[in-house]
Amino acid sequence: MGGMGEAKLARDSCTPRPPAGPEATASGLARTTVYCLAMGENTPARDPKTTAIGRNLAAIQKRIAGAAEKAGRSPSEITLVAVIKTVDAPAIREAFAAGLRHFGESRIQEAREKLPQLSDLQPAPTWHMVGHLQSNKAKTAAELFSVIHSVDSIKVAEALSQHANRDLSVLVQVNVAGEAGKFGLTLQDTIAALEHIACLPHLRTKGLMTIAPYTDDPDEVRPVFRRLRLMRDSLGLEHLSMGMSHDFEVAIEEGATMVRIGQAIFGERGVVP
Repeated sequence: MGGMGEAKLARDSCTPRPPAGPEATASGLARTTVYCLAMGENTPARDPKTTAIGRNLAAIQKRIAGAAEKAGRSPSEITLVAVIKTVDAPAIREAFAAGLRHFGESRIQEAREKLPQLSDLQPAPTWHMVGHLQSNKAKTAAELFSVIHSVDSIKVAEALSQHANRDLSVLVQVNVAGEAGKFGLTLQDTIAALEHIACLPHLRTKGLMTIAPYTDDPDEVRPVFRRLRLMRDSLGLEHLSMGMSHDFEVAIEEGATMVRIGQAIFGERGVVP
């Protein structure tokens, strides 16, 4: 996934940045796809169909392809981020062996414990922070992750910028549905926040993220995904991180470029039956 139109937000408020080139790869969002099955020397190749995680992954890939086809899109436009909250390192290795290259963690402490155990994986996975991020954890997040999906305030963005010693890809979290108790900027505050973040060193704004309300009928949250896509399009941004295990197909139909899926791959709380 190549660079995107962050400069559109920055032109009137600060010095424009040069077009994305090698930084797009360094930040972890170079165009890629989960269908790559190349193995590193330290990870034994195995048929992904022989494990429960591999079978789950194959089923998810098929559903991603079906949703993309329904929307007239290519599956290669969608990055599957495997959410590894409560998932142990051996299961992550198994998912890596099955072809996954993007992993999302929700908790800083878990990432601090697990990521060093997985440092030998080659090619190196892209690590995403997908959970709520407090500003006092920004230093650790900037060290561990290449992509931060959950920038939900200017305070968090400034903390990340202050502690980063390399470029970070960030997505601004928007509470599209206006749910009480959920993190994310309001639709009204998002543009001002994006303009501010565009001027911060080391942060490369790649798009928007949302968590839709949970419902038994995913089609009910289609308007939430659609509103975020319309905002993304109006701002000239590239990425939409939206859709989880229960609603990712609708999210893809509405334009998601990244879906965050955990339970459908690893099972309930990381235990695959």
